[in-house]
Amino acid sequence: MSIESRITVSEADLIGGLRDAAEQLPNADAQDFADPFDRFGDARLVLLGEATHGTHEFYAARAAITRRLIERHGFNIVAVEGDWPDIARIDDYARHRAPRPCKGEAFQRFPTWMWRNREVLALADWLRAHNATLPDDRRACMHGLDVYSLGESIHAVTTYLDVHDPAAAAEARRRYACLTPWHDEPQHYGRAVTQGLLKGCEEAVVAQLEKLLASRMAYLEDDGETYFDAEQNARIVRGAEQYYRAMYRGSTASWNLRDRHMFDTLLRIMAHREDARAVVWAHNSHVGNASATSMGWHGEFNIGELSRAAFGDQAVLVGFGTDRGSVAAASDWGADMRIMQVRPARDDSWESAFRRTGYARSLTDWRGRKRKDLVELLSQTLLERAIGVVYRPETERASHYFEAVLADQFDAFVWFEETRAVTPLGHERPRGAPEVWPFGL
Repeated sequence: MSIESRITVSEADLIGGLRDAAEQLPNADAQDFADPFDRFGDARLVLLGEATHGTHEFYAARAAITRRLIERHGFNIVAVEGDWPDIARIDDYARHRAPRPCKGEAFQRFPTWMWRNREVLALADWLRAHNATLPDDRRACMHGLDVYSLGESIHAVTTYLDVHDPAAAAEARRRYACLTPWHDEPQHYGRAVTQGLLKGCEEAVVAQLEKLLASRMAYLEDDGETYFDAEQNARIVRGAEQYYRAMYRGSTASWNLRDRHMFDTLLRIMAHREDARAVVWAHNSHVGNASATSMGWHGEFNIGELSRAAFGDQAVLVGFGTDRGSVAAASDWGADMRIMQVRPARDDSWESAFRRTGYARSLTDWRGRKRKDLVELLSQTLLERAIGVVYRPETERASHYFEAVLADQFDAFVWFEETRAVTPLGHERPRGAPEVWPFGL
């Protein structure tokens, strides 16, 4: 048999196997979309991915699954690839709490559309309604895991200390003064330190975190929730200082530092919550097991890999994919958002294999590797597409594809053949919206 014939048979087997194993799904906005995801209700941690940061179906599907897991299976944490202070606005709204002090308006940092969109607002409204009749300790919470909020996190720490320990607040401002000039462009701080033009601020931010931790018992007596928020923000300042220096040591160092920070934040959120069960929203590149991809083969790890190591089968990793449609993205970092057309997937990709099943929407589940025939088919290496907040279709192969072994990367995969862009929110505040409404100016 020729090489060409063997490839053809392999492709036929893969497509046939996917067709047999896939469960067709209704539209992501359908009321019964999340019914098949009850199967993951016994997990402690369900990680829901996305193949882009700007696709309606991914947001709508994750929201539906999240609602189902909260309502039917007792999940009580939503942890997302977003900044802690920004997502805190949604958490305050969802848990009927007073708004936390803030330095500026939320969701103003690029990419604004990633969380400031109608799909996220719908989930925030649902969480608020769901929590309305529950006691405070049983309300579902929402937290950001990311490391980018340097200025807002410094403000959160000093504002907390202004109320609980004014002398310590003055000391914190002195320590953080080293970073104050770099709030708006922290990457310039990292470059200046790396080039030897500036002494780093690491000792100061570590000292501030240690001081806060040393006083935690006294602060916890006043208000455990506000202290937890301040401590997390102090950890973000430390993480951000490290991250912006790591950026200039190479992409692997900064990637690993960021994902380690996000995973450690997730663990602290879960430790803070009784009977913690969490849903995580992040890109496939963070949610899937990196050791099964070319990312991991080149030294990167991620939340999914760390979760698998820590939680074993109690962590479910769910990938999402699409073939074509529209997406909200930018042509470069910091550029204006555009509605862009997503090219049909390459023929040598996992997305192409799912497209050729002929199913518009499907769930394929091999959790626990019980479907040995399916696992074997998914154990080959194919390309997988990843579109973040930047999309460059003209260099798509180099910019947006990496190699992956799907069987080891995820436990299940949700497929949408054709998708559309998320709907960004404007700056207007709806009439009658409460003061704590998270998206208003």
